[in-house]
Amino acid sequence: MTTSADPAATAAKTHTLTRGQARLLAFTAGATAANLYYAQPLLPVIATSMRVSQTSAALLVTLTQLSYGAGLLLIVPAADITRRRTLFGVLLSIDTLAVAASAAAPDLRALGALALVLGLTSVVIQMLIPFAATLAAETERARVIGTVLSGLLTGILLSRTFAGIVAQVAGWRGVYAIAAAVMAVTTAVVCRGLPDLPPEVDAGYRDQLRQTLSLVRTQPVLRWRSLIGACGFGAFSAFWTTVSFLLAGPEYRFSQLEIGLFALAGAAGALVSALGGRHIDARQRLRWPATGAVQGSLLASFALIALGGARLHWLSLTLLVAGTLLMDAAVQSSNLLGQSVIYELLPRARSRLTAIYMTTMFIGGSLGSWTAAHAYERWGWAGACAAAAAFPAVGLAGWLAAHRHETTKNLCAMSGPL
Repeated sequence: MTTSADPAATAAKTHTLTRGQARLLAFTAGATAANLYYAQPLLPVIATSMRVSQTSAALLVTLTQLSYGAGLLLIVPAADITRRRTLFGVLLSIDTLAVAASAAAPDLRALGALALVLGLTSVVIQMLIPFAATLAAETERARVIGTVLSGLLTGILLSRTFAGIVAQVAGWRGVYAIAAAVMAVTTAVVCRGLPDLPPEVDAGYRDQLRQTLSLVRTQPVLRWRSLIGACGFGAFSAFWTTVSFLLAGPEYRFSQLEIGLFALAGAAGALVSALGGRHIDARQRLRWPATGAVQGSLLASFALIALGGARLHWLSLTLLVAGTLLMDAAVQSSNLLGQSVIYELLPRARSRLTAIYMTTMFIGGSLGSWTAAHAYERWGWAGACAAAAAFPAVGLAGWLAAHRHETTKNLCAMSGPL
């Protein structure tokens, strides 16, 4: 049976997350997440360099997301039962080596194998978020979560801009070489800058994994919020996996630099988490209706995005940018709302809750990238947008189903001391 570790409880009370540590966690989350997404704007040039089809190159994204999902389920729960700073250091070190090796990968098969390693080790991101939530003061928890999520999404979005700019000068291999250097410095700073806390709970790995899987059965709010998160990330991945094909194609004929700069259109969405977290702390009763509004906005964004593939000259690009801004803001808001809700269910099991939530979310992401790549190959940009829009449509259904479970009474009843 899982029990609370007294040293961990004492340490949590004596350590409060500083603003500097919150920023360090945000930067680490962003830098690590960026490693997962450098390939997306580089898919056309990687396909050309390795003499494979664009659909084959797109498998890099799917493999990364699938291995990330597996790592979330198998590795993230270990964060509750180990000394987290040590675990962070090990995973970040392996991640750094995998990024460096990607710069020298001889073919797509080797790059795909390294993508699997990157996915597994990058799950450290989802350990940083509950770590920050545990150390944050009760009245600042959503704000701190928002800060880390803001860093995470900024890393994801700016990775595309960084990749496009560097690839224009040093090729796609240069992107991974520079990223490896950034990760090496980040790993060293994390190992020195974070408190070395004891395990959160006293349990073995097998028991912890069993307890993690039992949450799916016992927590309906977690199930529905995980589905909504998966739908949001499925739409997000569907868009970003295929938009580089659109921009590099005959409709726009963008260079690698221009494709990278386009990603700045989505960076504004990262500001939503930093600003939105403060409002969620003060207006928690609005989380459920806000989720519905966010899912509706995400669905509407793809109407604008679809018009971005029409031959309307400058108007097409304007609509594409507007739709991208709305889409990224909606996905970020959905994720912030979802994690704000699930972290209240079982305060001492936040890594386990994160494992279920994020595993489901990245299964949705891998499904989104796979379906959109194949839809684009068969039906072009309109097909990719239709595949992406199907995800928020399902998310709206999940939002309606979650209503009866998300009253204050039900949340309180399901919360526990685990």
